[in-house]
Amino acid sequence: MQKRTHSSSITGYLCIAAAALFWGISANLGRAVFTGRLRLLGGVVPLVPPLMLAQSRTTIAALVLFPALWTVRGRGALRMERGSIRDCIVLGVLGVAAANYFYYLSIQRTSVATAIILQYLAPVFVLLWMLGRGLQRPTLQRISAVLVAVAGSVLAIGVVGRSPRFPWLAMLPGQVRFDAIGVAAALIAAVSFAFYNVFGRHLIVQHDRWKVMAWAFAGAAACWMVINPPWKVVAAHYSGAQWLFMAIFSMTSILIPFSFYFAGLHRLDATRAIVTSCLEPVFCIIIAAMALAEPVGRIQSVGILLVLGSTVLVQLETEAKSPAPLLEPME
Repeated sequence: MQKRTHSSSITGYLCIAAAALFWGISANLGRAVFTGRLRLLGGVVPLVPPLMLAQSRTTIAALVLFPALWTVRGRGALRMERGSIRDCIVLGVLGVAAANYFYYLSIQRTSVATAIILQYLAPVFVLLWMLGRGLQRPTLQRISAVLVAVAGSVLAIGVVGRSPRFPWLAMLPGQVRFDAIGVAAALIAAVSFAFYNVFGRHLIVQHDRWKVMAWAFAGAAACWMVINPPWKVVAAHYSGAQWLFMAIFSMTSILIPFSFYFAGLHRLDATRAIVTSCLEPVFCIIIAAMALAEPVGRIQSVGILLVLGSTVLVQLETEAKSPAPLLEPME
């Protein structure tokens, strides 16, 4: 039984890492579009507004997943109790859609660096929740893993440079900007990210993860339709290349990574899952260096090593103690 639990944990880490890889790919796809370096259908893809990009991700994913499940599994593929469907929709609105919306709002009001730094406080929020609810013990390794993951993410995104004075590190000029609404939005995004880790795990250990994903995406899509109604989307007259990009982006940023992430979340507790998800900026940097020829600085390399170390540290705790049960109490 112990061997089986250990094997399941390894699979969980690999699934979360795969999700982070696809998020890294999608981040570079988005960057390529925003900088006019992505070509599809024989030409450069025109800029897709961030709001539409966020909306199309979940909407297209829902439009693909619903008929796919219906075709493969038949009529009962999406059948759930009303209360469970409601919970999944709440996950989609307050977790997936809210994390996206407030993240982009923070970018608009502050900067990409500020939004990312604050959003990566999510592992801290998850840890505090798990400790406060008595679902985990405040071990030194667990707390250290979370703090190392957050620190590594900050260094990896390239906002910190060398300074001649102690502690010989300083924020690079112009990279981090503060605005009350923008900071609040980034913190809300972090809470939403933490929420869909904790509440998402609660749902997928009780229900089939594909059903949870489908109804969560449907809830997020419905939320976006209120914010940006269909007639506004039609009036924007997006080109074929833009729609093709949005379809590809939906697969690489939502449908494929969430399939992996929820599979990993079923096998790991929320703290281990969200710490491992900090591999996203690592993959983003490596892919950018390979595909977009963007340089990687020494401090960024240190951040990458810290993030990798945090995932190892979390796993070491699993090895040092008896394996944690796959299903943890959520009462």
